[in-house]
Amino acid sequence: MADSVVLANLSLLLLCIVATHLSTDPWPLITILLPCLFILAILLNYWLVPGGFAWRNHNQNSTKLRGPSGWPILGTLPSQMSPLAHRKLAAMASWHGATRLMAFSLGTTRAIISSHPETAKEILCGSSFSDRPMKISARLLMFERAIGFAPAGDYWRHLRRSAANYMFSPRRVSGLEALRQRVANEMLEGALKEMEGRGFVELRGIFQRGSLSNILESVFGSGLELEREECLGEMVREGYDLIAKFNWEDHLPLKFLDFQGVKRKCHRLAAKVNSVVGEMVKERKRAGEFSTGNDFLSALLSLPMEDRLSDSDMVAVLWEMIFRGTDNIAVLLEWIMARMVMHQDIQKKVQDELDTCVGNHRQVQDSDIPNLPYLQAIVKEVLRMHPPGPLLSWARLAVHDVHVGKILVPAGTTTMVNMWAITHDASIWKDPWVFRPERFIEEEVSIMGSDLRLAPFGSGRRVCPGRALGLATVHLWLGRLLHEFKWLPIESVDLSECLKLSLEMKTPLSCCMIRRCGIMSL
Repeated sequence: MADSVVLANLSLLLLCIVATHLSTDPWPLITILLPCLFILAILLNYWLVPGGFAWRNHNQNSTKLRGPSGWPILGTLPSQMSPLAHRKLAAMASWHGATRLMAFSLGTTRAIISSHPETAKEILCGSSFSDRPMKISARLLMFERAIGFAPAGDYWRHLRRSAANYMFSPRRVSGLEALRQRVANEMLEGALKEMEGRGFVELRGIFQRGSLSNILESVFGSGLELEREECLGEMVREGYDLIAKFNWEDHLPLKFLDFQGVKRKCHRLAAKVNSVVGEMVKERKRAGEFSTGNDFLSALLSLPMEDRLSDSDMVAVLWEMIFRGTDNIAVLLEWIMARMVMHQDIQKKVQDELDTCVGNHRQVQDSDIPNLPYLQAIVKEVLRMHPPGPLLSWARLAVHDVHVGKILVPAGTTTMVNMWAITHDASIWKDPWVFRPERFIEEEVSIMGSDLRLAPFGSGRRVCPGRALGLATVHLWLGRLLHEFKWLPIESVDLSECLKLSLEMKTPLSCCMIRRCGIMSL
């Protein structure tokens, strides 16, 4: 606060000096300027507070707050609109000495962000941050009735319990291995055809199609018509674009600022989702005999009558599963393969491990993964260096006034964790910019949410319920890719990042694939 007062008074003094030199008779001009400059000084003093405009009424109660003042009214919104927002926020926190907790403004929205495991744990595991702030696009796309965004309460607890006991149980994850193997076969076949036709393979499209096919059959079961599969794929892609789009109305109380037509497009897409997914739910209910199915829709329809969801809530839950289950696996696999193409020595080392464990007469199976520690370490190291959700994707909301450390966080504050900053902090990780999977052989680090040095799926009550299924898919597909083929660069790999809904490679990965001698493959 003292710095902002000094700056405001210096601005007033400077403008007075300028006015004095603009005229031989400065007093008429000064008479006009003084009231304006006095108002300007007050406004500067009002805006130039730690954390910026949105914190203007809370700095007296949170005297230990640190953070950028940002732009008047806008705060740090220009930085948040950047494809490298995670890096900019990390740099801001470091510059202000606020890695444990930094305050900033997103328009009129108060926000804090943690770049340290201790304060991150207080936020993610504390009951005071049990809700999520709701973007307008997320609400219009029905996510407020799904697991990720539903407000904490009986309905949300029921969804979480159903997900843990029925949809993502170890038995159901294991039961989907045959599907994962078949999709892996299809991806490798597609990659081989592309290699033969073009002389190289661009993996992003291969992984996206495979991930979509895998999640659709996991959700709806086999026998999905091609027309419906393509329609659902188009809806997912449109949903990604809408959620990722910056919407001024999320941060400023001006409802006419929907310049890109996000609300109109969301209404149209939600109607389409309700029509397509709702009809699939009705068809399955009419067919009956869903208790033996291994898909998520069958699991929901098989719930005891007192636990069963309404059709509209079922549509919202299934839609969220398709939406969230498609992108992250494809993004993560592309980053992993980029690292394998770059680091041929590491690729050779994991292939030696695969050969020792699996041999050359069969394919990698789920049961092999516990015996492949180096392959698991590679996945962890990529999650550390290139977390798909560097800001943990969805923020939290303070449901009441609460202290984080010694700082008072007012109710209604949006809270975030910069996992990218934590995983690149030299005080937490030795040589954080070096890709070295061996660090996870030397020290066991859980990535399931208990160790906030590396929690790519979140932690606490809002931890990702599908993390075990996601990891099972990534481990198996990566094992198949590396066991059966060698992957070589066709040019230097560009590791530039682009933060959209997930942290993607800015330039899609292209490489060559060569069948490994003596390994049973397709």
